[in-house]
Amino acid sequence: MIFGSVCSGIEAASVAWEPLGWRCSFMSEIEAFPRAVLEYRLGAGSANGPALHGDFTTIQAGQYEPIDLLVGGTPCQSFSIAGLRGGLGNNRGNLALEYLRLADRLRPRWLVWENVPGVLSSGGGRDFGSILGGMVELGYGVAYRVLDAQYVRVDGMERAVAQRRRRVFVVGYLGDWRRAAAVLFERESLSGHPAPRRESGEGTAAGTEDGAGGGGWPEVVAPTLNAAFGDKQGLEDQHVLNGGGLFVPVAFGVRQSDVAPTFRTDGHDGSHANGGVMPAVAVSLRGRDGGATAELGGDIASAIRTGGGGGDKPHVLTQYAVRRLTPRECERLQGFPDDWTQIPWKGKPADKCPDGPRYKAIGNSMAVNVMRWIGRRIELVNRITVEASAA
Repeated sequence: MIFGSVCSGIEAASVAWEPLGWRCSFMSEIEAFPRAVLEYRLGAGSANGPALHGDFTTIQAGQYEPIDLLVGGTPCQSFSIAGLRGGLGNNRGNLALEYLRLADRLRPRWLVWENVPGVLSSGGGRDFGSILGGMVELGYGVAYRVLDAQYVRVDGMERAVAQRRRRVFVVGYLGDWRRAAAVLFERESLSGHPAPRRESGEGTAAGTEDGAGGGGWPEVVAPTLNAAFGDKQGLEDQHVLNGGGLFVPVAFGVRQSDVAPTFRTDGHDGSHANGGVMPAVAVSLRGRDGGATAELGGDIASAIRTGGGGGDKPHVLTQYAVRRLTPRECERLQGFPDDWTQIPWKGKPADKCPDGPRYKAIGNSMAVNVMRWIGRRIELVNRITVEASAA
């Protein structure tokens, strides 16, 4: 499979699909830091790497080699609450229509488009209907589904990423809706037996009734990573409050046993005696002027939003200390290799790369595990199609 990527960011698609043997023909990104990541990590724009384009609306038919698939997550702010639901009337929202125009010029067999769940209700549903209707007018059969990264397990990743990240994925296939549907929907999901889900309820998380030293902490998932435009930190204030001053990664890499929990720190496993040390737990801290109180809300963190007044900020809680999530931890929560965004920048070496642009780029990205799952499903549908034709 040869694919083209628009609104590429730090290229979750390439990280997910290159292990499948797929090759990227061109990438398109306008922001300076993500472009630098693409150049440094993937050789974009070099003689042996994929082409690195700027504004994808200027890509013309025949400019690059033919592609089998066009992937893109056009800017989502105009379809989110934070973007005041500007929808397709907003210039950023209109990039969704520009994606369709590019698909019309390039005519790939497959389309993969991603956005926030807010797109489903934007404009009373008319915006999303326009996007789907545009794909159909171009001759594509389409299917869409909301996938949450915390539940998507794939080969090459021991477990799903520990982040609540719900996104809408639209898959289109030129001339046949059944192949698009076969990518996003498993037979089991259509049998009328919904998958188990966590029960909602009131009260504190297990093990917190007796204070920070209580036992029985559940495995947990971090809140959605979001990029905050115009904010120096670039990402919602993600923090970790950890036990005994031991700075352990949040949520992911946590394994519990009857004897002692094991924490995965900096890519290595480290065992610690069960002396009140607990896995990090993602929480929402509500309150102002230093009077925040923790709302644990069960075994999954609430979806925490950036608050202009400093309240309701994302944190992670264990026992004594608080700190923001590191860029490396955020990369892991998106499924990227460690230090993927740690690159030479503005004349400084990689080890001096500032955190701000890293947070923003990571928060804007797709989750690698979800993209790998979609790629595997497309690969399966292609193989079945070939085998059916041969028969």
